[in-house]
Amino acid sequence: MEGFKQCFALFYPNLCLACGQSSPPKKEIICLSCQNKLPKTFFHLDKDNPFAERFWGRLPIWAAGALYHFSRGGRTQQLIHHLKYHNKPDIGRQLGQYYGQELAQSDLFRPIDIIVPVPLHPRKKHQRGYNQSDAFAQGLSVGLGKPWLKDGLGRRAFTHTQTQKSRQERMENVMTAFEIKKPKQLAHRHILLVDDVITTGATLEACGLQLLALEGTHLSLATIGFAGY
Repeated sequence: MEGFKQCFALFYPNLCLACGQSSPPKKEIICLSCQNKLPKTFFHLDKDNPFAERFWGRLPIWAAGALYHFSRGGRTQQLIHHLKYHNKPDIGRQLGQYYGQELAQSDLFRPIDIIVPVPLHPRKKHQRGYNQSDAFAQGLSVGLGKPWLKDGLGRRAFTHTQTQKSRQERMENVMTAFEIKKPKQLAHRHILLVDDVITTGATLEACGLQLLALEGTHLSLATIGFAGY
């Protein structure tokens, strides 16, 4: 059996999911080098950060934070690609737990009552097998010590990929795509709405508007990646 394990490791090594080159420590997904080199934003320490500024005049939010900066071809994109397309929801849970512990130390995020992920349409969730944003929300729940509500929001329209769309096209694509599924569990709460990455912010804005229509709600946002325009 030991020989089989060594042979398996030779052809299928446990490599870092960010760089694909070095082996991470046991039970980790990222090697020590990437843990030091991944571009952390530290947005959770600054109320008026670039993430929050993206929603000025669009959505009244309390706080916004992203774990890493996102750039095409970079380590953050590699992590999110594995999370979404390579059946690795543990990436979301591990990064969520890590970031939740950081958010717990920020005065901006202490008022959070409940964590809600951006939903996938049932067809896309069936294809993927899980919602990557929900995996991130689960980890945040552990790190922050706050409950998460996986089905607080629902997606009633199947929307095509947002990747090549402009901000206006993205808004038109998602504005009527979401609905509240558990209003009694969300009213009068400070909600942390989470997604895997923010680009134009169209999806978060569409979901946020639905949540803020509930009585007495406040809204904060968190993602794994923050992409510049």
